[in-house]
Amino acid sequence: MVEIVSELVYARLGTIPVPYEEGWALQRRLHERRVAGLVPDTVLLLEHEPVYTAGKRTGPWDRPQSDPGAPVYDIDRGGKITWHGPGQLTVYPIVKLRDPIDVIAYVRMLEEAVIRVIAEFGLSGRRVEGRTGVWLEADPQRGLIERKIAAIGCRIARGVGMHGFALNCNNDLTWFDRIVPCGISDAGVTSLTQELGRDIGVADVIEATERHLADVLGARTYDHVDGVPELPEPAEPARA
Repeated sequence: MVEIVSELVYARLGTIPVPYEEGWALQRRLHERRVAGLVPDTVLLLEHEPVYTAGKRTGPWDRPQSDPGAPVYDIDRGGKITWHGPGQLTVYPIVKLRDPIDVIAYVRMLEEAVIRVIAEFGLSGRRVEGRTGVWLEADPQRGLIERKIAAIGCRIARGVGMHGFALNCNNDLTWFDRIVPCGISDAGVTSLTQELGRDIGVADVIEATERHLADVLGARTYDHVDGVPELPEPAEPARA
């Protein structure tokens, strides 16, 4: 695997769901400091309070057509609309990518990490041409259509990534009924718990996620901290 980063710090933000606005602000602060070289490549792992996030390609028909029951944020990542909330592991790699930057290759690495994680639970994840994320193949004999188990949406600014991926563990899937998830109307959404018939929570997948993400990004070492990582203040510009 091609090295993207040399070492990673994983910041586990705990079991209390994080309001989206708070998590987004933390991403932006961390991104600013990574661009400035003040912090190492850092990955946030968290659960959000229920929220819908609409990427730059979201159409009006993709959005909730009635009371969504949760805030809707228009954000600066690629892709369309999705949901985040309790029971879903959301992963934000704030990492500096090597030149020349290949966004598609980076997205494929994130997909590969998820594919390896769910393989540890006996599920065969796959990519679908023309669609991002990780999918489970349709099974007509069981009456199952193609369904997404992890959504991916990224933004690269000044060489540093933001946003990332979300793996459905034991979240309430009915939240997706209010939207057209990722703008795809002819497929379903699923979770580890739904597929395996037993409860698989966020805590059950964090260690595997850290291990496989570090591997696909080529990190030689990784460590983790509990809670918000220390964020040094950027230097103020010198006054004339």
